[in-house]
Formats: sequence, C-alpha cells, structure tokens
Amino acid sequence: MCGICGVAGGDPAQGRELVERMCAAMVHRGPDDHGSVQLEGVTLGMRRLAIIDLEGGHQPMHNEDSTVWVVQNGEIFNHLELREQLLAAGHVFATQSDTEVLVHGWEQWGEQVVERLNGQFAFGLLDRRKSSLFLARDRMGIKPLHYAISSGRLVFASELKALLRDPELRRGVDPVALDEYLAHEFVPSPRSIVRGISKLRPGHTLTWSVAERTAKPRRYWAPQLNTGDGAGSRNLDEECAELRDALRASVRKELVSDVPLGVFLSGGIDSSAVTAMMTALGGDVKSFSVGFAERSFDEAPYAREVASHLGTEHHELVLEPSMMLGLIPRLSTLLDEPLGDASIIPTYLLSAFTRQHVKVALGGDGGDELFAGYPTLQAHRLAGYYTRMPGAVRRGLVEPLVRRLPVSHDNLSFDFRAKRFVAGAAHPVEERHQRWMGSFAHEERVALLAADVREGLASRNGDTLDDHASLDPLNQVLMLDMRLYLENDILVKLDRASMMASLEGRVPMLNNDFVAYATSLPLNMKLRGLRSKYLLKRALRGILPDRILERPKKGFGIPVAEWFRGPLREQLLSVLASERIVREGLFEAAAVKGLIDDHLAGRRDNRKQLWTLFAFEQWYEGYRRGG
Repeated sequence: MCGICGVAGGDPAQGRELVERMCAAMVHRGPDDHGSVQLEGVTLGMRRLAIIDLEGGHQPMHNEDSTVWVVQNGEIFNHLELREQLLAAGHVFATQSDTEVLVHGWEQWGEQVVERLNGQFAFGLLDRRKSSLFLARDRMGIKPLHYAISSGRLVFASELKALLRDPELRRGVDPVALDEYLAHEFVPSPRSIVRGISKLRPGHTLTWSVAERTAKPRRYWAPQLNTGDGAGSRNLDEECAELRDALRASVRKELVSDVPLGVFLSGGIDSSAVTAMMTALGGDVKSFSVGFAERSFDEAPYAREVASHLGTEHHELVLEPSMMLGLIPRLSTLLDEPLGDASIIPTYLLSAFTRQHVKVALGGDGGDELFAGYPTLQAHRLAGYYTRMPGAVRRGLVEPLVRRLPVSHDNLSFDFRAKRFVAGAAHPVEERHQRWMGSFAHEERVALLAADVREGLASRNGDTLDDHASLDPLNQVLMLDMRLYLENDILVKLDRASMMASLEGRVPMLNNDFVAYATSLPLNMKLRGLRSKYLLKRALRGILPDRILERPKKGFGIPVAEWFRGPLREQLLSVLASERIVREGLFEAAAVKGLIDDHLAGRRDNRKQLWTLFAFEQWYEGYRRGG
C-alpha cells in the first residue's frame, strides 16, 4: 500500500514542490519509504508501506530503458502469473515487486493491461515514448484516486487532502456534491466535495496527453448481475461446494505478503467466513475485534465464539466511550472528505490496535452487497406487500401508529426502522433506497440548504443505474449497494481508517474471481423469501457455529443518539451553533436548530441527520484552516 501523487504540465519547479507537499500529507499511507521522479514535464511521487519485496520494491519503478515509469497504491494479487507470462515474452525483471508487472505489462499489452489485473490498486503510469500519463483504478474501487485538471495541468493523488496542498485547487464546496452528501452521507464518484476535483471511477482509466493537454476516460469493467430466476440450476450441495471453493481460492490469493497478516473478526457471517477460510488454508491465524460497553452495539462475544471455534490467536480491544469520544476532535484529520458513517471511529481504533501486531488485515467487506445481506433488501420485498395494502389503512392506521412509537436510542431499534420504513415505502425503488439508507430526503434538503446553495445546484448524477434500469427492483437495489454504498462508504471507510493507522486492509470477497462468481448467482440464491445470504449461510453450515449463522445482522456503529444527549451535547451545540451556521452560509440555521431541539427533547431520533451535519462541519473546519 502507498500514497501516490503526480503533476503533469505546468512549471516543473512548482510541480516538484507540489509533489513533495502532497507526499508529506500522506506519510501515514507509507511510512516506510518515499520517492519521486521528474521526466518530460511530469512529476511522480509516492509514500510506501512495504508489503511485497521489502528491499526491492522502491517506487517510482521503471522498465529497462526508463521509458515507462509507474507509482502504484495497492497490490496485484496475480502478479506471479503475469510475471511468468511476461518472462516468457522476453521481458527482464529487476525486482520481485508486484508493481514491476505494471511497467512490463504496459509494454506488452498497453492499456489493456488493466483487464488482466486481479488486485486492489490505483496507479499512475508515465509513457515517455507516447508522452502520456495513464491513470487506472481497480474494478470495485477498493483503492482511491482523485484528480483535477486545472490551467493545462493534470494533478492526481490518493487522497483529497493531498490535492488540497495545491492552493489553486481550493475552490470551495461543490453545492451539487454537498446536496449528494446530505442525501447519501457520502459524496458519490465521480464528484468530490471540493469544486473541480474528481474521483476516478472504479473500473475506469484516464489517459492524459502531456503534449495536447487533453484527458480521455475509458471504462474497462462494470458489474453484471444474473437476472435469471435460478430454475434449472445445479443442486444446492453442488452450489455450496462451489461457493466454498471460490471463497477459499480468493482468500488464498490475498494471503500473498512478505510481512505478518491477520484478520478483522466482528463475529458476523462475512468476516467469520473469511477467517474460516484462512484457518482451513493452514498456519496460525491472528484475529482482531473490538467490544463496546453499550450492549446493543457489542458483537465481541460472537467474535470470541468464532475465534474459539476456529482456533485463532484472538486479540480483543474493549472500546470505552472515552476512547471514541477522544478521537472526535481528530475527525477533520481522519476524514479525507465528509463521511456520515460514525463507524469510521471504531474502524480506525480497530485498525490502530491491529497494527500493533500485524501489517496486513483481511476482512469481510463486500459480502452484504454480493449476497443481499442488508435488511433493506428484506424491506424492499416487504414494501411490495405494504404498498398493495389499501391506502386508507396505511395512511389512517399504520402510519399514525408507527409515528407514535416511543423513541429508543438503541442500535437499529424497532421504532427507528419502522419509522424509516413507512416514510420511504411508497416511493420508487431508487428514491426509497436513498430515504432508507441516507440521511435527508429531497424535501428535507430543500429546507436545509441555504438559498445561495440551492441556486447553485445542477442536476444530480443521472446515471446511477444507467446500464441497469431494466433490472428487477431487488437487483436494482443490489446494484445501488455496490455502486454507491460499497464504493463510497464501506471501502472509503476501510481505506482511510486502515491507512491512517499504516495498516493494509484487504477484502477477499471483492477479489475479481469471487465477484465474478457471486454476481453470476441468481437472486434467489441470495435472498430467498425474507432469508438473506441464503446460499452463503447454507455453504457455511458445519464450518461456523449455527448461532453465528442464525443471528440477526448488527451494524458496526457507536451510540451517537445517546452521546448527542450526553457527553457530546455541548460539542454538538458548539459545532452546529446558529451563529456559525449563519456565518458559513451553507445551511439554514433554523432547520439545523430544529433537528437539534427535537433530538435533545426526545421527540425524534435524528442521529443520522445530526451526525451527517456534525461530520461535515468537522471536515469543513479543517478545510477552512487549510488542513
């Protein structure tokens, strides 16, 4: 893992200085080594976290005649197979690093090299013969890459905070991105929260002509879901065996490392499945989990049960409220851009704890998106029945009863879920999903955003489901989860939290081959009736304890609702103070105050809305300070 950056065009001296500043902003991503090179008006830089070929993997890396140079963030898991193919074609390697297959692969296959890569990566490659800079990002968006085109230059970096070391790119908050952030709790690619800075989308490349100063994007991969009904498929025992084989193979691929590695173990099905495959492949497995003092959030007993069942060397960190609350003043540093997912706090603390023992940790991220594991899938199915209920019964009986449910601040409490369900059930699929998963509905954003910001809004991204509008509603939801929530929340959270702790996080359930297998399964192998992860759970019988397979899903969160009424009350009132809101001019102060008053009085549970605003203001304060 690394932090990478570069500048193409402009004054060479300024380019070199900017790359040094960008590298300095990403020391946490690569504390082991750093390097830079300036050639043909292009400056490349990197900070390295050494994982493979510790001695020989220095970057930027080049080919034999120094006509091709590359900086890479991530790992190429099939680099040994690619190396054999390239050696057979006559290429000469100078290192054992996975990064070197990129330069020789470029010589052999050109930009089609990305279609051969199985890994989690983002890289920038300079071809001096073609006078071009080639940027690429992995299929699922596991590793980040931001870029901006300004004054005839292309500037890129792993993190937004690095790009913001360029004063020319500090152009203020993008109002469209702000609206999307309030809707989703993250800013979906290709936008970023800062005007003029973009994210390279997953499965995309961008070629920059140094001479012509033009950019050409290309999509080289996109997920495709099986839309069949599963009729005529093989028997379930065969399907289960194939799933186990596919998962075991993906975990094996992602164990390549020259440093110690372990596994994040929450006690949920996905992380437990990855841990089980690791133990089955042999060797001592170190597992890591966190526990919470608040019982409705605590999964530590399940993690301990799995660790004992599988025989791992288990390490557990008990998170006291003071540990998590103490991290909140650092949110502006931890957040590369606003993220309304409060679980980034325990994710960072788990990463820092894990880093004391190992340098690489595997996890179970991606399983919910691939196997319909989120309760929202069940809710979408139930919504079909609910909306067929007579309108008079829904509006006159059910909804008034649900609105009168007493407010509870427990994790995923019944009243919280029921109120969100009835508020969104009657809307079209995509809007319904946004209302259930995000913070602010359209009408709430209209009331919240200041008039000047509303005037600056353009159309939101209209291509969320561009190639998939013909899918049935539940497959549309699976696609939304992959292309919105997984990419822009789950993977961003993992990358920023782990890299801030100088730990490499890996996600074998998002390995190319496993994604291809999982997306080939029909929907009824994932969601059967209201039974989520149907095939995955069946395949793990006898491998994991039944209690783990049958337990309800529990989110990885923190007691934000209670904290805002207790230890975070004064900070909430300070960060979202009306005078500050008025001074910044982004939100309507009265709307913000109403959210706070209702929550503190116990009239409504506004945890999601308030944390989304709180996280934004923490980030914005750091941005305004120049952080």
